[in-house]
Amino acid sequence: MKISINRLKKYISHTESAEEIGALLTQSGLEVEGIEEFVSVKGGLEGIVIGEVLTCEKHPNADKLSITTVDIGTGVSPIVCGAPNVAKGQKVLVATVGATLYPSDGDSFQIKKAKIRGEVSEGMICAEDELGLGASHAGIMVLDTDLPNGTPASEFIEIGQDQVLEIGLTPNRADAASHLGVARDLKALLGRDLDIDAAPELKVETSGPTIQVQVENAADCPRYAGVVMTDLKVGPSPTWLQNFLKALDLEPINNVVDITNFILHDLGQPLHAFDAAKISEGKIIVGKLPKDSKFVTLDEKERKLSGEELMIKDSKGGLCIAGVFGGVDSGVSDSTTSIFLESAYFSPDIVRKGSQFHGLKTDASFRFERGTDPNMPVYALKMAVKLLQEIAGGKVSSELIDIYPAPIEDFVIEVNYGHINRLIGKIIEPSQVKSILESLEIKVENETAEGFTATVKPYRVDVTREADIIEEVLRIYGFHNVELSENLRTDYLAEHPVKDLNKLQYRLTEILTGQGYYEMITNSLTKSTYAEKSGFLDPKDNVVIYNKLSEDLDVMRQSLLYSGLEVLARNINRRQTDLKYFEFGTVYHKAEEGYAESRRLSLFLTGKKTAESWLEPTKGFAFADLYSTVEAILEKLNVQPGNLSMVETAPYAYGLKIMLGQKELATIGLLDDKILKQAEVRQEVWYADLNWDLLCKKAAGLKKFEEISKFPEVRRDLSLVIDKTVSYDQVKSVATKFGGKLLKRIGVFDVYQGDKIDASKKAYALSFHLQDQENTLTDKVIDKTMSKLIQAFEKEVGALIRT
Repeated sequence: MKISINRLKKYISHTESAEEIGALLTQSGLEVEGIEEFVSVKGGLEGIVIGEVLTCEKHPNADKLSITTVDIGTGVSPIVCGAPNVAKGQKVLVATVGATLYPSDGDSFQIKKAKIRGEVSEGMICAEDELGLGASHAGIMVLDTDLPNGTPASEFIEIGQDQVLEIGLTPNRADAASHLGVARDLKALLGRDLDIDAAPELKVETSGPTIQVQVENAADCPRYAGVVMTDLKVGPSPTWLQNFLKALDLEPINNVVDITNFILHDLGQPLHAFDAAKISEGKIIVGKLPKDSKFVTLDEKERKLSGEELMIKDSKGGLCIAGVFGGVDSGVSDSTTSIFLESAYFSPDIVRKGSQFHGLKTDASFRFERGTDPNMPVYALKMAVKLLQEIAGGKVSSELIDIYPAPIEDFVIEVNYGHINRLIGKIIEPSQVKSILESLEIKVENETAEGFTATVKPYRVDVTREADIIEEVLRIYGFHNVELSENLRTDYLAEHPVKDLNKLQYRLTEILTGQGYYEMITNSLTKSTYAEKSGFLDPKDNVVIYNKLSEDLDVMRQSLLYSGLEVLARNINRRQTDLKYFEFGTVYHKAEEGYAESRRLSLFLTGKKTAESWLEPTKGFAFADLYSTVEAILEKLNVQPGNLSMVETAPYAYGLKIMLGQKELATIGLLDDKILKQAEVRQEVWYADLNWDLLCKKAAGLKKFEEISKFPEVRRDLSLVIDKTVSYDQVKSVATKFGGKLLKRIGVFDVYQGDKIDASKKAYALSFHLQDQENTLTDKVIDKTMSKLIQAFEKEVGALIRT
């Protein structure tokens, strides 16, 4: 949100710099993110002076050029000019050598001494567009002025200058979404009075079209005000108004629309001007239209209504989506001479519905959605009428309409002094508390030694509880004025987990990036068709978005798989085919009561494991590459996996399931071609899906490390012939169980299946690493351990030991 320092000075007198004002506002909760310098004419016309053409002759070497001599006050400069209207005796604007021009269209450039077709040129006689003053390039600007030659152009042409605060407005501070709102805070911070103009009286000046207003539901529109104005002359706004809007990065349109925008940013009250001649049967109705009714907005897009948005309509149909966006058929145009000017207070909920459904975010909806001041519509309307009378020549031609059947009451809050001092952490005198609150237009009544009653105007939608009152006291008193105690202590209202889940996630991120993975963050919204065609997700569990932005983003994701595949597809389509990605994300589904969500960790591998090289052939990623990553994750979190089982169902062509007790901890495998086809991925993808919530719950902290043994490690190898149905995990479990404390590691260095053994069998070549922390291992101890392992393998998994 942008705030003009010049406009703030109209409300509150101050000599503080923009930086000092920014610091004060930031300390009070209105964070000033930056300060910009605004100049209505870029460059400020520096180096541009008034000159007088002394002579003008045709260029000897060019038919369309003239050679002039121009008095620029400090001397006479020869200038070659291509304008058809240049002539002797004219007063003109001259860009002197060294000046930088910022044209209306194109890049800036610097004026240099030059030779043009053989003739010296020391400057440039300027057209309107070359100075950034307009779009005309028909010829040079010819001035009607008695100012002496050499006078800076900025003394002839009014240049607006301002400093603009960029405020990062938090959602709760709807009251500060205007210059008046910011000035109210400055009043409290500086201890000065606000200068607010009294509302002028409205008198009917002439007759005009009669407009009747009907509000169908007062809950959606608690207050609706309006007035008819005639004899308007639509045209450009005066310079001061255009400069105000430009400083806020708004484009001036015409005097009527500019005035409504001025009031919105100045007072925080959105207005809307309807062409009165286009209101059918002279009746405005505030209500809803049937679902699927068609309505064309000001951007000339046809929209289908949901039936839930509030509309301003007439007997023929919609004129405006209330509080959001006007219609193309009822807007103000150059031919408009009479308007119906609307100023209303709409329910934040109803405006948010319309804005969200149509994906329309406007300055008006921004304010209505957060809550405007129900006491402002009539004042803002009168101030706008005054400007329309002054700027557009309008006349009031109807009585002011104000439909307000149930006025919104002030908030009444009981406040305890003890609570103020306890929560702020410092004793603040009651008199100072009262002074701060009253400077914020909060009444303090029914005072006692213990507390008081605070009455808050309804424009402060964020101040409805005792804690809010205390926050108001603290932000004006100043956080920096609350000293820190030498002995700090804190109380907790809720239990805090011992584990820091952010640290766990960061720890794994370090591991994964160290292995060459890149993190991705994808959209939580996805296509419902993914679940319908997946074969493993239930479409009935989709969490459907009612106000969906598009058909491709109509449900919350049930899995991280498809959003990750979309990232792979985008990269592969751009010839980035060797990819390692991971993502921490939340998935959503319907539950027995309402909805449920859980956190997952996904891993993706696709393409080549090694880059193309003359040293060795390239290798593609394999199951072991992904499984080793999962093992590293479990080891880092000190989680011992449970049973393993094969997976041959969607989304995998084949894979592995890791259990932890009765719960599924992870699945790892090669994705099925049907799944890849849905995401338009045309190469093999390895995918792992881990239950991050379960991992966090079972994480046992940092792994404990032991001192390096002084005694050497011994390796022994065995070759086992076992049934194909026996998994390595079963073999490893047997080894771990019977190997005792001497067995430190077990590994597989070869797997064989072929004609030298039975077709139903396979052979594992295993390495066993033995070590004693206290003694050197003897052959007798080693042989005893290995013998025990051999017997266990023969008995537990039916192994045949090859010699």
